[in-house]
Amino acid sequence: MSGQLSDQEILDLEDKVGETRWGEAAPRQAKAFWPSAARLIGLLAPHRTALTVVFAMVAACVILAVWAPKILGRAMDVIFSGVISRQLPAGMSQEQVIAGLRAQGQDTFADMASAMELTPGQGIDFNRLGWLILTMIGMYAGSSVFMWLQARILNDLVMKVVHGLRADVETKINSLPLDYFDSHQRGDLLSRTTNDVDNVQQALQQAFSQLVYSVLLIIGIVIMMFSVSWQLALLALLAIPLTGVVMAVIGTRSQKQFATQWKSTGHLNGHIEESFSGHDLVQVFGRGDVMAEEFDERNGELYRSATSAQFLAGMMMPIMQFISYLSYVGIAVLGGLRVAQGQMTLGDATAFIQYSREFNQPLGQLAGMMQMLQSGVASAERVFELLDAPSQSPDHVTAAVDGRARGLVEFRDVSFSYTEDEELIRNLNLRVEPGQTAAIVGPTGAGKTTLVNLIMRFYDIDSGQILLDGVDVSSLSRRDLRSQVGMVLQDAVLFEGTIMDNIRYGRLDATDDEVIAAAKATYVDRFVHSLPTGYDTEISQDGGSLSTGERQLITIARAFLAQPALLILDEATSSVDTRTEVLVQRAMGALRADRTSFVIAHRLSTIRDADLILVMENGRIVEQGDHTSLLKAQGAYFRLHQSQFESEG
Repeated sequence: MSGQLSDQEILDLEDKVGETRWGEAAPRQAKAFWPSAARLIGLLAPHRTALTVVFAMVAACVILAVWAPKILGRAMDVIFSGVISRQLPAGMSQEQVIAGLRAQGQDTFADMASAMELTPGQGIDFNRLGWLILTMIGMYAGSSVFMWLQARILNDLVMKVVHGLRADVETKINSLPLDYFDSHQRGDLLSRTTNDVDNVQQALQQAFSQLVYSVLLIIGIVIMMFSVSWQLALLALLAIPLTGVVMAVIGTRSQKQFATQWKSTGHLNGHIEESFSGHDLVQVFGRGDVMAEEFDERNGELYRSATSAQFLAGMMMPIMQFISYLSYVGIAVLGGLRVAQGQMTLGDATAFIQYSREFNQPLGQLAGMMQMLQSGVASAERVFELLDAPSQSPDHVTAAVDGRARGLVEFRDVSFSYTEDEELIRNLNLRVEPGQTAAIVGPTGAGKTTLVNLIMRFYDIDSGQILLDGVDVSSLSRRDLRSQVGMVLQDAVLFEGTIMDNIRYGRLDATDDEVIAAAKATYVDRFVHSLPTGYDTEISQDGGSLSTGERQLITIARAFLAQPALLILDEATSSVDTRTEVLVQRAMGALRADRTSFVIAHRLSTIRDADLILVMENGRIVEQGDHTSLLKAQGAYFRLHQSQFESEG
């Protein structure tokens, strides 16, 4: 019982350490918006050609869209001039009509007539009107086609960028050192690699395209408005500084809240992942209420940050709409006065009002898209933080292992610490001969797991040497070193797929016959035949309907198939029943044959037959020898043995 209690204590301590480190490693408040946005846009740089085509099509779309109201204005002039001309005496010139109106004291009407193209006695020129209407419809249709084409190209471009970003994230995950995962919650990492990347994709697909279109449309409309009336254009442009103030004040605050929202999302996902993976323990220890309270707290944090972010961002559109209404009223009044004074035609006024309406629309869209872009940039920052995290030290390969190693392992004055201020292993010396089974025992925190992690180069030592067959492992590539090692952990890790696939995971080029031979040697074959589809039985990631012992036997068969020179066993029988333990012990006995084995043991009864027992305390080997000699010495091993014996008794 004391061994299992120590396991639980270890888990509790690791959880506490993880929470502490997570608190220190939590994402900082969002960086400056523009540098992060520039880096996000920089992801599109390798696709310059496609991006240029997109810009060209957006520009063509905008040109056609902003020119069409001008054509509409000419059509209005044709209609209005035709109606007025029909009411005038035929045979008179426009100059004569204007002079007559002024002689009658109708100066306002004369001013209006001076801005028109009048042909007294002639009605509406429907032929010209028809061509203008067809031209305008064609321009709008062409604009729509260009918009559809650029959206299609941009969608393909963004999907390629996001595909590459996901690949970069996956590559980065595989290159991160183990201590990075020790200091970050898995739920937060999952959130960065899924939710945040998806949010970046959405921002690039929708916000980027709409922003480019809106900016070009605003520029095009401004040019056309000045070509119609610079006075009305200046009035319309008063909306821009007001819009800038709104975006500067509200946008900056909403950006900070979006960063907090996604940070809170990562915290909540981490808690949910822990709740799901540890559901059994939560129920056993009756901690459902505690977990629910923590969920409510983190969910509340997400609610508050998301509500604040959406509230601030949602303020933009109503304010922008109000500004557009004010601008529209001013343009309508001033435009009517200029038409009455003959300073512009009714068609130009109609076109300008259309421009003003279209001008305010992209301004409103710009504010709305900024909300999405801010959220996307906040997510991009979190992804970039992951990509910028220091990778594990590169391999400096100066040696190689030819074939299967003999299995001689030596530690020479090895020192190691997780942090600079607290050394864990100090000046450790050890020699394990080929084929020997070395059991590692000791109290919690003694450095047992750390010792085998150093052999695997999950961590790099601070000083000293670790040798495999006389070769410093730091001179080998990690891949070459780890190909010589097989591991069977306390928790049996299986992958989705068949039983055959899970065993073959140990050596992917193994034939079916080799897989079955490994299964027979490790007693997997005994229970597989009782399954309806045998080795083709599909299992889920958690093992599905297989028992704990059956799952553990599969992991042993996987290690057996790999035929490693070194074997690491981390109390592989601690979670199985006594009857199954006998079978697992036999399977491990077959697995340990003819190879050097390191067994991390909590129950001393499982390592009585070990060739060498290493007793660790505070990062040092305080005793070593076989079971009998260590009991006779009545030292640290004897005390451990007695404490377990008394507890079991």
